[in-house]
Amino acid sequence: MAMASTVKVVLGSIAFAIFWVLAVFPAVPFLPIGRTAGSLLGGILMVIFRVITPDQAYAAIDLPILGLLFGTMVVSVYLERADMFKYLGKLLSWKSMGAKDLLCRICLISAISSALFTNDTSCVVLTEFVLKIARQHNLPPHPFLLALASSANIGSSATPIGNPQNLVIAVQSKITFGDFVIGILPAMLVGVSLNAVILLCMYWKLLSIQKDEEDAAMEVVPEDDVVSHRFSPATLSHLTSLNSQEWSSTLESMTVRSPPNVNGNTANVDALRNRVTASENEIHKASSGEIESARGSNASKEVSIDGFSEGGDKPDVKERWKIILWKTCVYLVTIGMLISLLMGLNMSWTAITAALALVVLDFKDARPSLEKISYSLLIFFCGMFITVEGFNKTGIPSTLWVLVEPYAQIDHIVGKIVLAAVVLVLSNVASNVPTVLLLGARVAASAAAISPADEKKAWLILAWVSTVAGNLSLLGSAANLIVCEQARRAPILGYNLSFWNHLKFGVPSTLIVTAIGLALIR
Repeated sequence: MAMASTVKVVLGSIAFAIFWVLAVFPAVPFLPIGRTAGSLLGGILMVIFRVITPDQAYAAIDLPILGLLFGTMVVSVYLERADMFKYLGKLLSWKSMGAKDLLCRICLISAISSALFTNDTSCVVLTEFVLKIARQHNLPPHPFLLALASSANIGSSATPIGNPQNLVIAVQSKITFGDFVIGILPAMLVGVSLNAVILLCMYWKLLSIQKDEEDAAMEVVPEDDVVSHRFSPATLSHLTSLNSQEWSSTLESMTVRSPPNVNGNTANVDALRNRVTASENEIHKASSGEIESARGSNASKEVSIDGFSEGGDKPDVKERWKIILWKTCVYLVTIGMLISLLMGLNMSWTAITAALALVVLDFKDARPSLEKISYSLLIFFCGMFITVEGFNKTGIPSTLWVLVEPYAQIDHIVGKIVLAAVVLVLSNVASNVPTVLLLGARVAASAAAISPADEKKAWLILAWVSTVAGNLSLLGSAANLIVCEQARRAPILGYNLSFWNHLKFGVPSTLIVTAIGLALIR
């Protein structure tokens, strides 16, 4: 594609630069509007600057990708309500044989759940549980938080529904769900194993000894509290869900803020608990009084709940069976969705159909569940599609790719390394989804010129590298930021995962896992 006019190139570059700055640094002082608004601003500027027409902007929005993303988010919300992630969390502590065994379990469960329910969702619902498990066994949290985030990223590479960039690749490449899984699954399994080995090597001594006496004063979480933990709603999907102002203040306070309840200073926490307990008792007494008066006024009537008469243990048993039946239906619908995807049915409509089936089976107002969907992520994608389309119209990406293409052919090892390096750098500089949108079609077309089989392999390499690239630094992936933010906000158990703690593990892990995976992709 030839370069556009100078005016379009300059104005399109300005619009894309604004989008990039707000996507990577959402709390910049001169325009702290966040990533979602930043992506919309970039798209609107592309139209205002006449880089693209309004019709071209509408056409740039990929509805199948948005439909697939929405459907999988709805399914994840209902799976969370059906305690799927609670059961996965219980596997972490079931007959655990020590810190190293626990770390390997976190890697495995995080990878599997991310492949099926997206990496962001897994990190949202499992972070606080991992913190509680670590505190219960008096272990340092950061190796386990690193295991959760990094394995979630690697595991999500195995399926088209594992992360947003894979959704884009699956829709644009038209690779079936089954072919996608078969092509990347071996690399994912080896990658997760290598990642666990690297974590064990780096933190072997730390996991082999008890924590210092200073840290021993921290509250050890009772086992019952760990088992009964209720996960947070899966609303923090993708980078756009993190409030830019809060994230900015988090970064500023990371080096000066200590986790609560350190050095045995529990007076404030105990006082707060006493106040909460007293308040709960008052509420309970008031509620009990209202209930007793209501029962007295309706003594001659039979009260029913959901059609079951009150009395004895019978309604409890029926209600229990009703819940079990509903959970079973949720799991069966999810399994049916995965089977349909493996059969090659349309991914977007399959996910939306499964989501609607769960809404109908729930048989109640769906608004509370639908409110947990990260609509800001869907809006972010709309703005990003328009912005990237406008930047493509300037001709800059095509011109740069012409310079790199001769050295990035995937039919020889050097070309794979060059392509992987380009994707690795761009994914950490411009984020992985824009990188896939900018390079995907060009990389595939270059590979198709070699052979049709190489085109599919090029898409899979792009999916693998752009996903694993998220482990390079704390800012490289939404999953990393979610784990960091969820861990910092966890009540009483708060822990700050620092940028440098992540980087010294992320660099060797990313390079080794990426390299080994490239040799295994088919």
